[in-house]
Amino acid sequence: MLAARPLNEPDPPAETPARSRSLWAWIPSLYLAEGLPYVMVMTVSVIMYKGFGISNTDIALCTSWLYLPWVIKPFWSPVVDLIGTRRRWIWVMQLLIGGGLAGVALTAPLPNAFQWTLAIFWLMAFSSATHDIAADGFYLLGTSKEQQAFFVGVRTMFYRAATIFGQGLIVYVAGTLQERTGDVHHAWAWCMAGLAGLFLLFGGWHAWVLPRPTEDRPGQANRIPEFVREFLATFGSFFRRPRILAVLGFLLLYRLGEAQLVKMVTPFLLDTRDVGGLGLTTAQVGIVYGTFGILALTIGGVLGGVVASKQGLRRWLWPMMLIIHVPDAVFVYLAYAQPSSVWLVQLCIALEQFGYGFGFTAYLLYMIQIARGPHQTAHYAICTGFMAMGMMLPGMWSGWLQDTVGYQKFFWIVLLATIPSFLVAMRIPLEDDSPKPAAA
Repeated sequence: MLAARPLNEPDPPAETPARSRSLWAWIPSLYLAEGLPYVMVMTVSVIMYKGFGISNTDIALCTSWLYLPWVIKPFWSPVVDLIGTRRRWIWVMQLLIGGGLAGVALTAPLPNAFQWTLAIFWLMAFSSATHDIAADGFYLLGTSKEQQAFFVGVRTMFYRAATIFGQGLIVYVAGTLQERTGDVHHAWAWCMAGLAGLFLLFGGWHAWVLPRPTEDRPGQANRIPEFVREFLATFGSFFRRPRILAVLGFLLLYRLGEAQLVKMVTPFLLDTRDVGGLGLTTAQVGIVYGTFGILALTIGGVLGGVVASKQGLRRWLWPMMLIIHVPDAVFVYLAYAQPSSVWLVQLCIALEQFGYGFGFTAYLLYMIQIARGPHQTAHYAICTGFMAMGMMLPGMWSGWLQDTVGYQKFFWIVLLATIPSFLVAMRIPLEDDSPKPAAA
C-alpha cells in the first residue's frame, strides 16, 4: 500500500496543485498499470494453467505462493523511500513488468511452460508489489488534499477497470484465440505479448508525464540505522495493542472460506461435467466471472461503503459477515445441479461476487480502525500483510483438498470454513463509530 517514511517525521506537504489536465493524464493510467499485473499474477495465471492441463493441487499451491510479495511488502517498503525517487520506481517497475510479460509470452509455448512462466510470474509479483508502494506514495506527493479527495474515486474506478480488462477481456480474447487455433499455449502467448507492449508504453508514458514533486527525493542513507530502529519500534507497538490475538485472528480468518473458494472458482467453471465442473469455455469464463462478476463485486463494494458511512461498522459488522459468507452456498447448488444455462450460472456468480464486495467493506473498515494512531501508515501496511497472508495460506491447500474430496464436498467445507470468522469476531475490540447527531 503506502510507502513508509521515517516515522518521527510529519507527512510532507504536497506539491503545488497540478493542473486538472495533468492529473487526468497520469492518475487513470497509473492505476490501470497498478491493477493489471496483480490480476494477471493472482487470477489470470490460474485460468491459463488450467488451460495448460495443470492439476488443481499444483495450481492452487504454486499460485498461492505468489501472494508472498504482498505479505512481506511492509518490510521492504522503506527501501522505496531510501533509494531513488518514487517517480523513478514507478516507470522502472512498469518496464520490468513489461519484460516479465514478454518472458511469459516467450516461454508459454515451451515444453516446461508451467515452470518457466511460474518463475517469471514470481518476479512479476515482486515488481508489482513494489510498484504498488511507489504509486500510492507518489499519489500523495503529486496531489493536494483536495485533489486526493476528488480523485480517490477515479483511481478506484480505473483499478477496477484494470481487473475487468485482465480478468474479463484478456481471458475472453485468449479463449477465442484458443477456439480458433486449437493451440492454448500460443493463444496465451499472444495475449501476454500484447500486454508486454502495453506496459512498455506505460513505462515510457509515465517516465515523461509524471510530475516531479519537490518532496519526491531519495532518503538519506546515513539515517538507515535510525530508520531501522524506528521501524522496529513501530512494528512492536502494533503487537502491543489490546486483544491483539483476537485482532490477528480476525485478519487471518475473516476470508478463510473465500480464500479457498477463490482459487477453485475458475477451475470449477472450466472443468468438464464428468469431473464435477460446469464445462464453460475460457471465453465464457472471461464474461461470466471476469466481467459481470467483477461489476457485481464493484457494485457490492460501493453499496457497502454507503451503508457503513451512514450507520458505522459496529452496526453493520455482523450483517456484512453474513452477506459475504452466505452466498458461498450458490457453489454448493452449482456443484450438485450443474446447470447448463450460462445465464443461471452468471446469476449465481454475480450474487456471490456482490456479497463478497459488500461484506469485504467491513474488513477494510476494521483495518482502518486498527491502524488509527500515531503510526497509522505503517500499521495499515502491517494489516495488509496479514490480509494477504489470510489469502495465501488457505489457498495453498485448496487445490489438494478439492482434488481429494471433489467439488461438491469441497464447497461444503468452504461453507464450514466461514464459521471461525464469526467466532473470532465476538472477541475483537470495536470502536463506537456510529454517526453522532449534529449539535443544534
